[in-house]
Amino acid sequence: MMEWIMDMDSRILLFFQDVVRDPVLTPVFTVITTLGNGAVIWILISLCLLLSKKTQKTAFMCAVAMLVSLLVNNLALKNIVGRIRPYEMVQGLIPLIGRPGDYSFPSGHTASSFAAAWVLYRRLPKRFGIPALVLAGLIGVSRLYVGVHYPTDVLAGLISGIGCGCIACVLVSACMREA
Repeated sequence: MMEWIMDMDSRILLFFQDVVRDPVLTPVFTVITTLGNGAVIWILISLCLLLSKKTQKTAFMCAVAMLVSLLVNNLALKNIVGRIRPYEMVQGLIPLIGRPGDYSFPSGHTASSFAAAWVLYRRLPKRFGIPALVLAGLIGVSRLYVGVHYPTDVLAGLISGIGCGCIACVLVSACMREA
């Protein structure tokens, strides 16, 4: 079963490289993937949400979601699983960005993006929440496009990120009720 998953992951990445990559799309996906670096775009959105009393609780939830994602995904799961990056394992795969120094599983960019985006989707009007989820999805896809994550890394990041977002909503709601 694991061999089948690894084979499918590799085929999808090579499909992205050989069929999807395009001189017009490459700069777009490079910028999109950069938005996920250090969760900067989500931190900026959270800081903007702090400016209004109505959205401060949502801002705290986003911050907690990203912190939980960092702890669960980047500090725990990546080091427990220890999955080697795809450009080291998939023959012929060429990454389009600098080679990250940490492990591959799960995608931290995708996890932090979906952690924050899920909070935004649940807490804000859909005209803000849906674009947040779309951006999170684009960041996840960008990790495949630039060749630094397997599809299962991105899928695990999506699932984990949503879980971290849910945990953050519960934690912040419970703490703010007690305060």
